[in-house]
Amino acid sequence: MSDLVLIVVLVAAACGAHWLRRDLRTIPVGGGRRGDARAVSVVIPARNEEGTLPVLLESLRRLSTGVREVIVVDDDSQDSTASVARSAGARVLSPGAPPRGWTGKAWACHCGARASSGDLLLFLDADTVLAPDALAGLLELHDRHGGLVSVQPFHTVLRAYEQLSAYFNVVSLLASGAFARRPARRSMAFGPCLLTSRTDYQRAGGHAVVRGEILDDAALAAAYLRAGPPVRCAVGGRSVRMRSYPGGIRQLAAGWTKNVASGASAAAPGPTVATVLWVCAHHAVAVGAASSLAAGATGWTVPSTGHPALWAVAWVGLACQLRSILRRAGSFRWWTWALFPVPLLAFDVIFALSAVLTVVRRSVRWRDREVEVRRHASAQERA
Repeated sequence: MSDLVLIVVLVAAACGAHWLRRDLRTIPVGGGRRGDARAVSVVIPARNEEGTLPVLLESLRRLSTGVREVIVVDDDSQDSTASVARSAGARVLSPGAPPRGWTGKAWACHCGARASSGDLLLFLDADTVLAPDALAGLLELHDRHGGLVSVQPFHTVLRAYEQLSAYFNVVSLLASGAFARRPARRSMAFGPCLLTSRTDYQRAGGHAVVRGEILDDAALAAAYLRAGPPVRCAVGGRSVRMRSYPGGIRQLAAGWTKNVASGASAAAPGPTVATVLWVCAHHAVAVGAASSLAAGATGWTVPSTGHPALWAVAWVGLACQLRSILRRAGSFRWWTWALFPVPLLAFDVIFALSAVLTVVRRSVRWRDREVEVRRHASAQERA
């Protein structure tokens, strides 16, 4: 009977994950209205990004249709971010350190949007890279749906430690609820790439309404939902890519620590529960398979549920499902899905650290700044 219960739980978890990624759409290739690109102002918030900016700015120069302007907002950088941007032909704003109550990124986006002149605003993180026809595809999405178009870039994963981001990438896609056949009512967005009309941006309140939020992308999506314009999400595919944490494992841990626990509280309940069940199934299979293997190797009686063959089949099934999602999320190596307990352990450790910082300490550290975790924006801040 216990094996039957286990089978039902594992199948339910796998079906839940399949439901959450049923409509894992990518940006249309090419696009049909390239003339709209001349109305686009690109805003790039940048803090200490001298190493990543040249690649992004070069990719913007190679777009099939040029944009109206490229504005790099120097977020009080300590390196040569501003001079690198100027040398590449971008317009540079240096508004200084963010005022009290603002995160650096929200302040930079706010200042960049105010200084821009285009009818359409494209916010890009400094570590993103666009294919030549990416903007045409983004404009096609916006033409179809309006509101806020949000893209989770395809993650370029090079070094071994970067593979540890596997579960964070998958969980962010599943828990967002944006790719289910019936998307969650609570809108979510991905901050690295956002396209919106100026009219809708102002209607939603812009970055001023999310000034103190760690997850400004999710909060901005919620602001659009309150104001009326829709939010449409996609994954980057070959069109929009990024390499998030090239600076080492400490940078990777700090980046995901900033995002993951706060993201869990911002996601809709249904997708969150289904994602948690899916992650728990991976834990159960990892522990059950290890216990069964230990019992077979030592002859000891290990208290566990499930026949060894069941654990083997479950391992293969979950690994294959993880592989199918990771192939859409980034260039992850085979061992991230075949040996999934390894990145799963990294997920556990960083999630626990993030929970302590966001729930107990109420602040996280990112890019040499202490960022306060706020429970809710006040009515005045939303105005």
